[in-house]
Amino acid sequence: MKDESCPCMTDKARKIKRMTVGETSVGIAQLDQIMEEVNSMGLERNKIGMELLRRVKIFNYVPSGASSEYEKALIEEYERRYEN
Repeated sequence: MKDESCPCMTDKARKIKRMTVGETSVGIAQLDQIMEEVNSMGLERNKIGMELLRRVKIFNYVPSGASSEYEKALIEEYERRYEN
């Protein structure tokens, strides 16, 4: 029997996407939403990574000193999704 005591957990779990940051696999909450929002902003290429990271930090813990690795991984994911 399926546990439906908290259907919100299923929705929340779907909003977490795995990606590799450095050599570590991490779960990023709201990643799809963040990517779509930043893509729709029409930012200059050199501003995209900073905006992605800023938004990721709203919903996720980014360890001190790991910001550049996160930004690099986010840019790679963004390019994979939106730059053919």
